[in-house]
Amino acid sequence: MLEGLKRLFGGRTEPVKRDLDPQVAAAALLVEAALVDGVYANLESDQIAEILLDSLGLDAERVDAVLAQGEELAEDSTGAHEFTQHVKKLPLLDRVKVIEGLYLVSMADGAACKFEEAFIRHVASLLHVDDIRRAQARRRAESRQPQRLT
Repeated sequence: MLEGLKRLFGGRTEPVKRDLDPQVAAAALLVEAALVDGVYANLESDQIAEILLDSLGLDAERVDAVLAQGEELAEDSTGAHEFTQHVKKLPLLDRVKVIEGLYLVSMADGAACKFEEAFIRHVASLLHVDDIRRAQARRRAESRQPQRLT
């Protein structure tokens, strides 16, 4: 944790500019969504791998490598903007799939919290996904979640 604070308040004055593959940047955003509540569980990691495979069309061999890169980038991240600028290169429908994926990740541990919702709204705005498409993505994600017995 001390190292994270040092990086956060360190002497770096300009963010590091990277040329990222949009799918790797999307994986990093998905990992960031999982980290919003402070816990990154295997369940969330598995959900992200499934999203990369199904929604973003990666082949099974590439999913593990992209997820590992996304985890590494998210760990060193200072904010979502450094990833959204690369994800914006994807077509609108793919960006909407990323938003749906963010909702799936946020619900993977049972229920989304208000901080995860705020993060997703922020990312949707940065990706130029309007509120209607974001709400539709949320409904699709909710319909894909298994019903829990209470």
